[in-house]
Amino acid sequence: MHGYEIIQEIARRTGGGWSPSPGSVYPTLQMLADEGLISSEEEGGKKLFTLTDHGRTEHTAPPWRDINFQLDPVDGELRSSIRLLGSAMEQISHAGTPEQKARAVELYNELRRKLYAILAEE
Repeated sequence: MHGYEIIQEIARRTGGGWSPSPGSVYPTLQMLADEGLISSEEEGGKKLFTLTDHGRTEHTAPPWRDINFQLDPVDGELRSSIRLLGSAMEQISHAGTPEQKARAVELYNELRRKLYAILAEE
């Protein structure tokens, strides 16, 4: 698999709950290669990573089989909402008029207060 494919596969296997950054994946792949657990070869300008015999011996079962957790679907929805809100705020910061930006700040602050109020509920 290529590094980007590994990132996509992790995101798929966690239901979108975790999508590691290239900044964490590629150094990890390099560490695994340094330990002789994987090898890499160039293919179409990208590195293709493969388990070595040593890697297969060390890891006989896929590591995700040992992980016993279920991601709450609401957590995924919450993360998605956070990303979408961040995108909207980013667009307003770049393209909004001063008045639109001020309204967005007011709305954001109101939303933040309401979110904390949810946590304060019993």
